[in-house]
Amino acid sequence: MYFSASLIGLFLAAVRAEPIDLTQYVLTDTGESNGGNTFAGVSLPFGMVKLGPDMFFGADAYSGDVTIGNFTGFSMMHESGTGGAPKYGVVSQMPVLGNITEPLANLNDTRVRPDITSVGYYKAALGSGITVELGATSRAGYYQYTFPTSNQSNVVVDISHVLPSYRGQGLSQRYLGGEISTSSNHYEGHADYDNGWNRAPLWTIFFCGYFDSGDTPSIVNTFVGQNDNTSQLVDYNTTSTVNSTARLGAVFNFGNATNITSRVGISFISTAQACDNVNTQIPAGTTLATLTSNAKQVWNDEVLSKVTTTESNLSNLQLLYSSMYFMHLLPSNRTGENPLWTSAEPYYDDTFTTWDLFRCTFALLQIFQPSMYEEYIRSLINIFQNEGYMPDARSSNFNGASQGGSNSDNIMADAYVKGVRGAVNWTAGYEAMQKNAEVTPLNNNDPRDLSSSTKEGRGALPDWLELGYITPKYGRAVTRAVEYSVNDFALSQVAAGLGKSADVTRYLNRSRNWRNHWNPEATSLNFSGFLVPRSIEGYIEQDPLQCGGCYWGDAYYEALPWEYSFNAQHDINTLIALSGGPETFVNRLEMMFTPNITARNAPFNSTIFNPGNEPSFNTPYLYNYVGRQDLSVKRSRFIAKSYYSPTPGGLPGNSDAGAMESWLLWNMLGLYPMVGQTTFLIGSPWFANTSISLGAGKALTMTTTGGSNDSSYYVQSLRVNGKKWTQSWVTWDDIFANGGTMNFVLGPVPANWTTGPSPPSPASEHSQYTNGSTIVQPGTVPMAPLAATLAKEAHRRKIMRDVALGVMGFVLLGLLAMVGWLWWYWTRRAKRATAEQGTDQEKGTTGAGKSPRKIEGLKALLLESRHRLMNLFKKKPCPLLPTKEERPKTADGSIGGDTFVDIEAEPPISEKKELRISVLEAFVDEPEPTEPWTPRGTNRRIHEIANERTEL
Repeated sequence: MYFSASLIGLFLAAVRAEPIDLTQYVLTDTGESNGGNTFAGVSLPFGMVKLGPDMFFGADAYSGDVTIGNFTGFSMMHESGTGGAPKYGVVSQMPVLGNITEPLANLNDTRVRPDITSVGYYKAALGSGITVELGATSRAGYYQYTFPTSNQSNVVVDISHVLPSYRGQGLSQRYLGGEISTSSNHYEGHADYDNGWNRAPLWTIFFCGYFDSGDTPSIVNTFVGQNDNTSQLVDYNTTSTVNSTARLGAVFNFGNATNITSRVGISFISTAQACDNVNTQIPAGTTLATLTSNAKQVWNDEVLSKVTTTESNLSNLQLLYSSMYFMHLLPSNRTGENPLWTSAEPYYDDTFTTWDLFRCTFALLQIFQPSMYEEYIRSLINIFQNEGYMPDARSSNFNGASQGGSNSDNIMADAYVKGVRGAVNWTAGYEAMQKNAEVTPLNNNDPRDLSSSTKEGRGALPDWLELGYITPKYGRAVTRAVEYSVNDFALSQVAAGLGKSADVTRYLNRSRNWRNHWNPEATSLNFSGFLVPRSIEGYIEQDPLQCGGCYWGDAYYEALPWEYSFNAQHDINTLIALSGGPETFVNRLEMMFTPNITARNAPFNSTIFNPGNEPSFNTPYLYNYVGRQDLSVKRSRFIAKSYYSPTPGGLPGNSDAGAMESWLLWNMLGLYPMVGQTTFLIGSPWFANTSISLGAGKALTMTTTGGSNDSSYYVQSLRVNGKKWTQSWVTWDDIFANGGTMNFVLGPVPANWTTGPSPPSPASEHSQYTNGSTIVQPGTVPMAPLAATLAKEAHRRKIMRDVALGVMGFVLLGLLAMVGWLWWYWTRRAKRATAEQGTDQEKGTTGAGKSPRKIEGLKALLLESRHRLMNLFKKKPCPLLPTKEERPKTADGSIGGDTFVDIEAEPPISEKKELRISVLEAFVDEPEPTEPWTPRGTNRRIHEIANERTEL
């Protein structure tokens, strides 16, 4: 009996020890529709290759695949979950039936039934009867085609294929040219592209493809179009190698073959490296089943097994592991594939974008992928060392577009305070952060916001450094002010660790400048005090429930003033005090989640809180700072349960490269990170037993008792590492540095268990209970005149000016009349005197006429009066104005760069401006530019002068 029980126990232990295939819980089409824009094709974690379909439906297909429209190809590169404008969709194949006479015309096919997708596998059924199945490794892709019988089977390779944009913002990608060389069952070459969401310049991808059609050799024809976007052909023949800036590609005709496979490798370095990538990662003879099995193993071992649980609820398991999957698709690990410089450092690209990811995603990557996370930090620093700035977004080896602050600073600080050292050069890392904080990047003249750089760095830095706030001269002024504050706090954190005490003081003080946008007299919904735009004249009137277009040129980016007014979380005690104290702060937070407040968020019950945009991410957890951890749990759990599901429409907005999924994961784990700090706010875990692998044999184990997902989720008590815990927060060292345990008791009603200290507020010199009026005094900053007031005042000045000009006109007319009369009178008298003198001389008499002396005096007086009148109305030449020959000229004949324009007070609109130009001697030495000089650089001073001259 005992022996039998022991055998059963051993058997059960063996069963439990057997690895579980967690990929079965990953639904790779989660978030594909309803604006989630996730990638539904095949990829490995952080893979350079993301092989999947490209659909046309008359609008932007951001990640290639959507659930409607027609297939236009199956390409090797995509992003996941992005908005803005599509990127990639390059190195494409498209299977086509029948005799092809025009390979660039009507190259599309319909979808018969929904695609089948899973980890490492994708299958599409086309309307023509063709079936397409896909597999991938990190740098190569695999196509498996099944054609109907008794038809000519073709595969078209169109290297001009890209994902276009239809938004009309000038962000659509462009094919610029390329080359393809073919032989039977093989092709290789390269293609050049540019543009996309980050407005990238030319970049090149190399490709190398092989076909296997059994015993049926292919007949290959290459084609060249008339230009880069037409379907009209110039050449279509058996020429084996073609290159052109016009559209080009090849058609492989496999006769009546029904089963055809293709292996394709890509590289940013060379065709040879592309061929090496495919032949190394997918050797000839590899099957799709093998690739799919290998992909599942990689995802299980490297990602999904990082979190294990005894949870049995299928929907919860699908949410957990699908979210882990999607947060690991980007960025792309391109180590060894950097075409711009040679370095032994890791290289990562396709960060979409740091603005989306810095709050939640990178903090999770540090836990799940510590080695990759360190590599990413090193990559940021290496990009700075070679290009001058760390990226806040990057794709196709080019920085951009930066939406707010220099939020790579936040990632750097988060890594530093949590102990990331390894091979990171923190001296260079801090230099990169200081470059962001002190040097204004050159304006890249992005039409979305012409005010400053959207490529990198902090474009609004001049205002920030000079004024301590950001005026409407710059787009996204309030967003940037809040984020620059957080960025400066990040610098103070790293400076403290490096022993730079002066820098700690400097950047900590600057991190409080968000307060300069706080108008204590701004009101909304019976609350006072909000972040508002500010000009040098004062606060600008702003409705806290409006943000205009909430876009690049507006004061607030993708969120309302209400939302941004909760975003200074490094200085939370000050924020609470300015909001009216802890009790009022709770009430303000509650207003964020009150239904039917703003139609802008109609999909989310019209609350101010918007779960689909990152500026709202932290807000549900801020109750922890004011002793209401129960409300943090209540609000965050409602959001997760209401707006997330393991379905194609199961995300509240763009996935944003896994940002949405990362927020959900933190909620499921019962923690929330505060970026740039070691603090984690405590929520409520979803599962009874959860283990997070931290590497090196360490783990964080979390248990709950008395809980249920639907009703019983309020924390009643907590023990951390066996110790009774009364704080609503833990630190990195408490649970992650060496592992730990968290044991929760949950219940259906709130309990007051957080009697310990509130979470830290590291940038605050005030307590939560400080009178806010002593921090930002009402009335100290005036209100700037309203636009309507300014227009009215301008109209009044115009009327007064017109009246004044009218009076001056009448006076001048009267003066001219008087001068004319005097002229006529004195001329008449002079003629009369001359006539009388002549008569006297003829008569020889002198008594009755005027004497010659008097007549000469009269003539002199007339001449003097005439001279003075002419001088009065004559324009004097400017003594500083050089002659035409003296003005310095450039090669094109324009006024040279050393000429400056001196314009005095702005004249009335109706008056003609008089331009006074002075010539400076050329500098003996060229002044040092703001940025290292490059051939395409621009001298900012000369550029601004040219603009002024143009405006005149």
